[in-house]
Amino acid sequence: MKTFGIIVLCVLAFVAVVFGLGFLAQGQDFVLYKFFAPRYEGVRRQAFEQTKSYNQGYIQELQNMQFEYVKADKEHQQALADIILHRAADFPAEKLPPDLAAFIAKLRNDRIGTSY
Repeated sequence: MKTFGIIVLCVLAFVAVVFGLGFLAQGQDFVLYKFFAPRYEGVRRQAFEQTKSYNQGYIQELQNMQFEYVKADKEHQQALADIILHRAADFPAEKLPPDLAAFIAKLRNDRIGTSY
């Protein structure tokens, strides 16, 4: 009876060790994921921002905002100018068409000349 108890205890200890090792292995996966996931996502975002569709869509959105700015009255133009400048700040100026770049530069100069 004593040997049966020792065998059961050894089997339970073996199962506990296997579960413990499995837990450690999963923990290592989490640590590795925690380290590499932000870097992986950063690379994916940079690649996405270089795509033609992203750049064309961004430019088209800014051009639509420019059109709305031209149609708006003075009060709305101030609000639209803030939105346009905020959106254009995230986009490289060298990728903008010349007319849109000039429009955004004019908005920036107007904002610098205006004191709050």
